[in-house]
Amino acid sequence: MNIRSLTRGDGVVIGAAVLLFIASFLDNYSYDGDNGLDMPSLWSSGPVLLGVVLAGLIGAALIVVARGLPQPRKVAGLELGPFGVAFTLFAAWSALGNVIDPVGGLDNIGNGFGSGGPDAGVGLILALVATLVMAGAAIATPLVPALQAGLIPAPSPAAPQPYGAQPPAGYGYPGAPQPGGFGGGQPQGQPPFGGQPGPAQPPAPDFSPFWFAVPVARPLFGEDGGAAPIAELAPGTWYLAVEQGAQGLIAQTQDGRRGVLRDTSGIQRG
Repeated sequence: MNIRSLTRGDGVVIGAAVLLFIASFLDNYSYDGDNGLDMPSLWSSGPVLLGVVLAGLIGAALIVVARGLPQPRKVAGLELGPFGVAFTLFAAWSALGNVIDPVGGLDNIGNGFGSGGPDAGVGLILALVATLVMAGAAIATPLVPALQAGLIPAPSPAAPQPYGAQPPAGYGYPGAPQPGGFGGGQPQGQPPFGGQPGPAQPPAPDFSPFWFAVPVARPLFGEDGGAAPIAELAPGTWYLAVEQGAQGLIAQTQDGRRGVLRDTSGIQRG
């Protein structure tokens, strides 16, 4: 799992999940004039536990895991991300219903706390806020560019060695002045006496490797031209472009795999 592929929207989802977990230990409901008695927490109510707490936590986990995987995983033909969004929406809807009616229609009949009916406790209110924020961030992340930025800043790329670069000119390299012999040696650029000119050196390629990052997740295809991707480039991670191929940019992942990036629109050069 690559945590550098997480976005700011995923960070909001994680923060909302932490708030939901904390809220689950607080009061589920309260009464006016409860005389300081301890009220049950969200864990004591089956509907709230299953429909709000666990649904929200599972939804947040699915969203984060789906974002961090190098390749999308599917369950019943659907990716994990949409499943997570659906769970967060269900948790927010359930939390709203429980806030409106905390104890399922029970008013003040036999409650022993006076004439006032039950109200939503602080835990249930915080759970509603957490699930609303969680669902909102899950839906807005693909739509808002500010939430698509990387959660963890990418490290500054090191300057790569230019592709095809030769060592600096010196003794023994083409074009370097040779040590003088008898009579001052041969003029530079001419073959020795009685020798034949050496083979022509091919021109150095004009492509120099560079580091780059993609704005959104992009598939990386094999150099053999296959239709199935071999990896997925995640935003917020620097990759090395090693050459320009006929099908696209030849990129190298952090684990050493090479492939073709066919869609290079909007990439950020390092």
